Amino acid sequence: MSIFYLIIGLVLLVIGGEFLVRSSVGLSLKLNLSRMIIGLTVVSFATSAPELIVSIQSALDGFSGLALGNVIGSNIANIALVLGATALIAPLAIDKDFFKFNWPWMMAFSILLYVLLLSDNNLVRWEGGVLVASIVVFLVLLIRRARKNPEAVDVEEELQEAKWWKIIMFLILGGIALWKGSEWLVEGAVDIAASLGIPESIIAVSMVAIGTSVPELAASIIAALKKEKAISLGNLIGSNIFNIGSVLGITALIQPIQIEEKGMGLLNNDIFWMLGIAFALLPLAFLPKAYNISRYKGILYLASYVLFLYLAFATLI
Repeated sequence: MSIFYLIIGLVLLVIGGEFLVRSSVGLSLKLNLSRMIIGLTVVSFATSAPELIVSIQSALDGFSGLALGNVIGSNIANIALVLGATALIAPLAIDKDFFKFNWPWMMAFSILLYVLLLSDNNLVRWEGGVLVASIVVFLVLLIRRARKNPEAVDVEEELQEAKWWKIIMFLILGGIALWKGSEWLVEGAVDIAASLGIPESIIAVSMVAIGTSVPELAASIIAALKKEKAISLGNLIGSNIFNIGSVLGITALIQPIQIEEKGMGLLNNDIFWMLGIAFALLPLAFLPKAYNISRYKGILYLASYVLFLYLAFATLI
């Protein structure tokens, strides 16, 4: 039953996340918010909803390792797995804005998380407040930059014609799916960890993280197969920033995140993988061909992700 709960929980999170994104965008359009604001804020927060709900549910249930492991694992998966798989199908071009804004902010948030955790192995409410305040600053600067290039933000045309009843239906269904999905996912993951003697943090950085990254993975692969520009390196980096700033920040404000001794692998190992994989984007963006994530670079990232998973479970042997 634990595996059943885990799988059904993941499915509901994917469905709920999609419904929430569509309803949020439709509602924002009905309220006459600009397409730029919708693309940069509403969609970004909505796509982080699965990670947010799972993290809050885990923290409230007393499984802080799941909450933190989910975000760290998702950030690793977004680049190593999602970016790697996408580049393997179709090489990705890198715009210069990546070096000036996106990558530095992702590294800043990643390092900030490490510093906050390093102090006392937890995230208390004031530290959550720091993360939330940081994401607000990031959003303000992001919107200011986007105003100079509004074409960079895209919202599906069909959502402009969405009826009120459909928006409300998607919102309700999305909320229910995320709520039940998070409950079952946490319950299944904790039961599996307990039955196999595996720390919840390892389940979080592997199965749970991959599950909450499925929407990004599916969207990226479909876009690559269709040879569309719908997915970009900036989108994945933005997801990592929101995971740290909004997901962990809001979770810590609601319920402080305390890392227990059995979950110390998150601080002694996993967070360094997150920092290293994020930093590696810089040299890979230049060598040997600049402004391009080629297929062989995608293979390198996929191989690094397989190695990360292997080492995570090898510690149990």
